[in-house]
Amino acid sequence: MSDAVLTELAATIRARRSAAAGASYTKSLLDAGPARCAKKFGEEAIEAVIAATAEDNAALTAEAADVFFHLLVLLESRNIDLANVLAELKARQGTSGHAEKAARQKP
Repeated sequence: MSDAVLTELAATIRARRSAAAGASYTKSLLDAGPARCAKKFGEEAIEAVIAATAEDNAALTAEAADVFFHLLVLLESRNIDLANVLAELKARQGTSGHAEKAARQKP
């Protein structure tokens, strides 16, 4: 998957901000605020963990798509642009995960 798919989905989610009330599931999440969006993201993440531990690849694939979607809704609810997240990932490329984590830790 290219980041173009995520970028297009993020744009669709942003467009849903102006949808008619009750006409869009995404709009209802955004209207409920960041706390509700975070809760829904957490629920989907847990469902992905359950699918992964059940070793059900089809279920994990579906749940992973839900996780991506709800993460994008959460980011939109906080006005965080996907481009900023992608730039952060790009900046971390080529860095050991251990080294990157150690660099983020506070003294």
